[in-house]
Amino acid sequence: MNWNSIENNLINVSFALLLITLIIYWINIAFSNLSFFGQLGSILTICINLCIGCALLLRWINNGYFPLSNLYESLIFLTWGLTTVHLILEYKNKSRLIGAINIPVALFIIAFASLSLSKDMQKAAPLVPALRSNWLMMHVSIMMISYATLIIGSLLSILFLIISKGKSMHSQIGSTAYGVKNLEIIYNQENTMNINNIQNGNIAVENNRMNLLQSIDNLSYRIIGLGFPLLTIGIIAGAVWANEAWGSYWSWDPKETWALITWLVFAAYLHSRLTKSWQGKKPAILASIGFVVVWICYLGVNFLGKGLHNYGWIL
Repeated sequence: MNWNSIENNLINVSFALLLITLIIYWINIAFSNLSFFGQLGSILTICINLCIGCALLLRWINNGYFPLSNLYESLIFLTWGLTTVHLILEYKNKSRLIGAINIPVALFIIAFASLSLSKDMQKAAPLVPALRSNWLMMHVSIMMISYATLIIGSLLSILFLIISKGKSMHSQIGSTAYGVKNLEIIYNQENTMNINNIQNGNIAVENNRMNLLQSIDNLSYRIIGLGFPLLTIGIIAGAVWANEAWGSYWSWDPKETWALITWLVFAAYLHSRLTKSWQGKKPAILASIGFVVVWICYLGVNFLGKGLHNYGWIL
């Protein structure tokens, strides 16, 4: 039996299901009264997650190492991580918005991995000496899950900015370390208007938009609050592994430097929310910057072809 062919078929099925799921989630957002589409989207996401998980498991069994040794494997694992985090968050929050914004990203990633990378880059190869360690599973997998979580949280912040475009936002939050309580968003039109002159229908629309913004802002904060400790643990695990492999905890490698920048951006976001020093759109803008920084850290520096992480480079 050709296990590589089965693995490729599972990835192709996942790609097709992601495309179908994308359409279903967007239909569900457009026609919210059709709850069946939301349930179908969740079921298909579970199928996608299982297909990708089985493909990774086959690769692990056939090659004898955890499948995170090159760019192709990490992209597939990131897609699996995105769908896993998506399903957990959707189950906890009952929000279809997560699927509507996450599935397009997962589809793009798996399309890039399958269509853009050469066949040679998709093939499994013997591990380089630096990767022959039990730290491979702990460090890289935690970093990938943290990226997936932070990407989803940042996408919600971008959505928050899009919906609140042209409006003046001010949020007041009483919070614990990584939870949110007593979230109050004061939503004002830039052009002052007399409330007595607004029709009841317009008031209802504004109230619905305010509630939506409150929900998105709250969810984004909690998701980023979950991803940040994972990122911290991943960086610490990487430093310990680096000392074991190269004799130094920190070498200012491009990957390490951008991981630190990513950590600082999201640390600043959480600090601004906890201390209330920034409110409204400003933290959302910072989280949106974090979305770009995550992609630079994960994929952008791969185009440089330099550093101690050169086993993952494109060039």
